[in-house]
Amino acid sequence: MAAGDGDPATVHRMGRETFVAAARQQLPRFGGKRICHRIVDAFFDVLADRAGAVEQRRGALERVGFLLDDWCAISQRLSEVETRMAGVLDALGLTALVTSIPGVSALGAAVILAETGDLSRFATGRSVVKHAGLNPVENTSATSRGLTKVSRRGRPALRVAAWRAVWATLPANPVLAAKFTHLTGRDRHRLSAGQARVACAAALLRWLHAIVTSGQAWNPDIATGAARASRPATAAA
Repeated sequence: MAAGDGDPATVHRMGRETFVAAARQQLPRFGGKRICHRIVDAFFDVLADRAGAVEQRRGALERVGFLLDDWCAISQRLSEVETRMAGVLDALGLTALVTSIPGVSALGAAVILAETGDLSRFATGRSVVKHAGLNPVENTSATSRGLTKVSRRGRPALRVAAWRAVWATLPANPVLAAKFTHLTGRDRHRLSAGQARVACAAALLRWLHAIVTSGQAWNPDIATGAARASRPATAAA
């Protein structure tokens, strides 16, 4: 856009090929690899559209540029923070342990542990789940029995971190995938996809507590209950 000085008509006169080439040159700035021709073509066509308040378009494009600059700056700071978090996890000697769970990344685990703190301060994995507010509670009264829902009384940021980790873990973790399939396909007390992911997030927190406090890598046989852990604290379900 700098070549056209922010003027839509001037940019359009550059021609479609020049515009596409200029857009492609900006990809590394945003971490992209390929342009979307549908979007680029639509944007280029709009540059010559005389409908609407044409005189305001230069200012609108300038504001978009400011927003993109802010986005790039925030993304850079976020990348720096993520690198530092992964470095702390590595310094604590936990990277190999947490990534022994298929599908769990060092960064995803670091975000969770940043919210839980030292997992050894929790007596059990269930305590971690309760700390996140992912423990089930019943909405009951003296005369009626309501539906079971998660408490949401814990740390919201920890719930979000566990929820996001589940989306990445499910496709790569056969044990968690089997749990999800069972919960969403059983005949009685069938859960919705969202409810099943919450249950999987709770299981993931229990697994992390087990392997971090025991110092033992994740074991699928222990996670499925096919084998017993050497210590009660390592039992994962």
